[in-house]
Amino acid sequence: MTATPSSSAAPARAATLVLLSSLLAACGGGGEMAFEMPPAEVAVARVVERDVARWDEFSGRFVPIEAVEVRPRVGGYVAAVHFADGADVEAGTLLFTIDDREYRAALDAARADLERATSRRETAKVEAERVTKLAAAKAASAEELEQRLAEARQAEADVRAAAARVRQAELNLEFTRVRAPITGRVSDARVRVGNLVGQGEPVLTTVVALDPIDVAFQADERAYLATRAAAAADGEAPTVRVGLGTEDGFPHAGELVFVDNALDPATGTVRARARLANPERRFSPGLFARVRLMGGAPARALLVHPQAIQTDQDRKYVYVVGEGNRAERRDLVLGPEVDGLRVVESGLAAGDRVVVVGVRRIFFPGMALAPREVPMDRPDTPPPAAAEAARPAAGG
Repeated sequence: MTATPSSSAAPARAATLVLLSSLLAACGGGGEMAFEMPPAEVAVARVVERDVARWDEFSGRFVPIEAVEVRPRVGGYVAAVHFADGADVEAGTLLFTIDDREYRAALDAARADLERATSRRETAKVEAERVTKLAAAKAASAEELEQRLAEARQAEADVRAAAARVRQAELNLEFTRVRAPITGRVSDARVRVGNLVGQGEPVLTTVVALDPIDVAFQADERAYLATRAAAAADGEAPTVRVGLGTEDGFPHAGELVFVDNALDPATGTVRARARLANPERRFSPGLFARVRLMGGAPARALLVHPQAIQTDQDRKYVYVVGEGNRAERRDLVLGPEVDGLRVVESGLAAGDRVVVVGVRRIFFPGMALAPREVPMDRPDTPPPAAAEAARPAAGG
């Protein structure tokens, strides 16, 4: 007995055939489904092209142009400390006093020796003159004359030696007053009243000069060559800008005062120093510094907003709007940051439209885009409709 299909099953079979036909039409030659994602809505900005000053950035430390260890030049007990720890001092400021009684006594003895030597010299001089007259009258022998002249010369030498001992005793007495050798900021007192110190030991304190002050850093070979070329071109020292770790940008100007005479072949760097005025004592030795070394005359450069730059392991890239509004990936070589934009050394061309907002909506190169133009320096500018909706009603 043969079953006859019911009239209600015929429309179902027809619908199934239509669905299968649609699926087969959507299949490619390889049997895979061809699927087109809708265009990604993104904000794009044209690459900025303008002249920018070239520079390189390094890390450094502030160092004093002068730093002195204050040591005793004579021995004795410390009698007084005359400064507050960490105070600013001028050259010649009294810092320590060493007990000077021994040195005053030595000076008195040296002066007495000088007086005796001076008296003997005068006596010897008179005797030499007397015998000289007698010898001229044939009343004294030549031997006696020579003896008196030798005694006069010996007495003169004794006076000079005694005078030298007086000067040495005066110096020793002066050295009991330990003074600041330079103008700057003194550290703390390493010894206190009553301590016994010797000649040259120990370190009593240190003094560092603070105005001006240097920033020491190490520049790479490329910056070294650029600095030499710039100096040869205009004959002036390159400009240096410095910023502290807590400051934005590089607000402090300095001058390059030292570049070493050779590069370190192990690191490919050269030692350098820049000098800054420091009247307000804002900078202290040892502070971290960010150093920007200007590298010649301004040159034409391309710039993009850092928001557009993506990272793929060790490579930096952006997406640009290519032919047919398709996403194209461009790998970049980046330079320094200028006024909130990043210099692009290679990878982009003038006129390129770079995706600055909505990069995460691009899943692969070649994806269709729906671009909206915005300024490069203001990538988050809303579309006109959104801006109009956010504006308060007039008179509201």
